[in-house]
Order: sequence, then structure tokens, then C-alpha cells
Amino acid sequence: MNMKKWITSGILAASVLALAACGDSSNESADNDNMKTVGVLQLVEHGSLDAAYEGFKEGLADSGYTEGENITFDYQNAQNSQDNLKSMSEKLLKGNPDLLLGIATPAAVSLANETTDVPIIVTAVTDLVEAKLADSNEAPGRNITGTSDMVPIEQQIALLLSIVPDAKTIGVMYNAGEANSKIQADLAEAALKEAGVDVKVLTANTTNDVQQVTTSLAKDVDGIYVPTDNTFASAAAIVGEVAKETKTPIVAGSVDQVNDGALATYGIDYKSLGIQTGKLAAKILDGDAEPATTAVETAENLELVINEDMAEALGIDPSSIVAPE
Repeated sequence: MNMKKWITSGILAASVLALAACGDSSNESADNDNMKTVGVLQLVEHGSLDAAYEGFKEGLADSGYTEGENITFDYQNAQNSQDNLKSMSEKLLKGNPDLLLGIATPAAVSLANETTDVPIIVTAVTDLVEAKLADSNEAPGRNITGTSDMVPIEQQIALLLSIVPDAKTIGVMYNAGEANSKIQADLAEAALKEAGVDVKVLTANTTNDVQQVTTSLAKDVDGIYVPTDNTFASAAAIVGEVAKETKTPIVAGSVDQVNDGALATYGIDYKSLGIQTGKLAAKILDGDAEPATTAVETAENLELVINEDMAEALGIDPSSIVAPE
């Protein structure tokens, strides 16, 4: 009798454990069903793009998507290689992501070439229409939307000319192979000519060319403008060292470029832009929005940022630099 009771108890215990296991399995399955996956493709590592990605995750977290709890990220950095962009885009699609993030135009274009079905959010892209990623900013019409990093070029040029009011020649430098940079550089050149200032333009194909180009340009100009160019942003510290040596004021397109070596900007904080992008992505993940009908957004916050160490090195009083009207 005791033996029978023991066997019966054992069977009951096993049944309870089996049911519990089933319950755990169901919960785990439910958790997996709620877990979202975001594939991330970043063009290259530098302060602005890194800040955009950091902000993107923060924006998602602010919207209820916490990494490791209900969202995971498959992050790929192409290190500015076209071959890497292609292979990494393919790899990200194989992971069956719920959403893709392209950071910078070449990364966004690479993802767009791989899928017309998976929702794609982009950031650090100056002109989605020009890049053939959207039919219009108001109604993208495809599986892609996001945030533009178009900066207030005319105001940035006004800022530079207020720093060097007697300037006769201003330099503009960028990578001509970057479509975003050319758009901004052309606008800057037009604004400078409108102001009656001569313009000298030099370009660099790689970061290895940046020091030579900056040094050469600085000798012939009274100040330099650098758009939000990935090549020059990657070498912002080198640009800053040349600026100190040649005593050349440089206004750059983004806050991060100033932190890394330029004198000043009235422009975008890429972390803030990333946060804005993350909140936009959350709406799509929630099912409350679709890329085709979600307007492309521009930066909500622009700010005057001054590198006070650089100002001191150039003999400029930081308090004399004010935001353009």
C-alpha cells in the first residue's frame, strides 16, 4: 500500500512538472512572438553616425522597446566599403527582421536594393527623393521613410561670415563621391557667391586625403565650410589640428564635427535626430504607421555649438559667436 501511494505520488508530481514545463514553453513562445528584431546597417564609424544609432535605440526605449526584453538589434558596420554594404544587407535580410535601419545614404540605398517588403527607416540621409528612396518627402510611397539631416546651409554660411566678416575667399571641402555632401556643398557655394564672397572648392576621395586637402585649402582662404560629409567627419580630429596650425576658422555641418575639431556650427545634434528616428520606428513596429504614408521628418532641434578650445587656439572670443537670425 505504501508502495502504491509512493508510485501514485510520483506520477502526480511528474504530471505537475510536465504541465509546468508546458506552461513555461508557452510563455517562452509568447515572449518570442513579442520580440521584435531590427537589422541595422551603418555606413562607417564616426561621431555623428554613432550618435544617431545611440539616439535611435534611446528613442525606441522611450517608446517602450527595451533591448533584450522585447527588441533585439542585428548591427552591421560597413566601414565605408561598398562590398560590405551589399553583403551585410543580404545578411540582415536573412535574419527575417521586423524593420531595417539604414544610417547614411549609401547604407539606406543598399538596404532598399535588397527588399521592397520589409519596412526601412533611414537617418543621416540629406535628401531621400534625390537618393531615389522616396517619391516625395510628404508621401514616400514605398517601404521607406525616416529622418533627413539636411542642415540650414544659409544660416551656417551666415555664421561663418559673421566670424570672419572681412573674408574675401571661403573654402568648401567635401567628398564629391557622397551625394549628400555635393547637395550641401553646392548650396553653400551658392550662398557664398550670393554674399559676394569668392569660393574655392577642394574634394577628398578618402580619409587619407583629408589632411592634404585641408592644409592646401587653408593656405588660400579666410575660413572653411565643411558639410555633414562622412569622409571629413571620420577625420574631424585631423581637420581640427590643421585648423589650429593654420589659424583657420571652420564651420561644420553637425554638432559632432564641432566636438571633434571644427570651431562652430548652427546645426544638428545627431543623437537628437536618432531619438526622433527611433520614435518614428516605434510607430511602425506598433502598427500605427506605414512607411509609404509616413512623411519624412527633418531635425526638430537645431543649436549653436562652439568648440571653446578651438576658439582659444584661434584667438577668437567664444562670446562673440552668436546664432544667425
